Amino acid sequence: MRLFRKKEKEEKGCTIGGNCESVNNKEVKETSCCDLNYSSENIEKAEEKKKEKGIKILGSGCSKCVALEKSTREALAELNVEENIDHITDFSQIASYGVMSTPALVINGKVVSYGKVLNKDEIKDLLEHNGVN
Repeated sequence: MRLFRKKEKEEKGCTIGGNCESVNNKEVKETSCCDLNYSSENIEKAEEKKKEKGIKILGSGCSKCVALEKSTREALAELNVEENIDHITDFSQIASYGVMSTPALVINGKVVSYGKVLNKDEIKDLLEHNGVN
């Protein structure tokens, strides 16, 4: 019975079965998956992105990213708009847009779609609504 109580004391305050570091008398840093860094530098970077002009495809270069780029080129052609498309594959740059699921479409610094391949008509609509025409 004492053994059970001792174990109960060790597990007290632990939500995952007694293996928490704080129970083992180790220092635990409290963090969250949603911790955000609101430093002035990061806020300035976010503001700069909003001022960017142009179209960007964010993604590793997989088949879905390539398909989104192709649909975007087709949409631009149908709208008779000559616009360069930047394909960003660097994950740190992609993360700087707050995107966690690719492919993503960025129009004039604003992420307008992520995690899916849009068809050319959907892209045309987004382009028109975001000042590219």
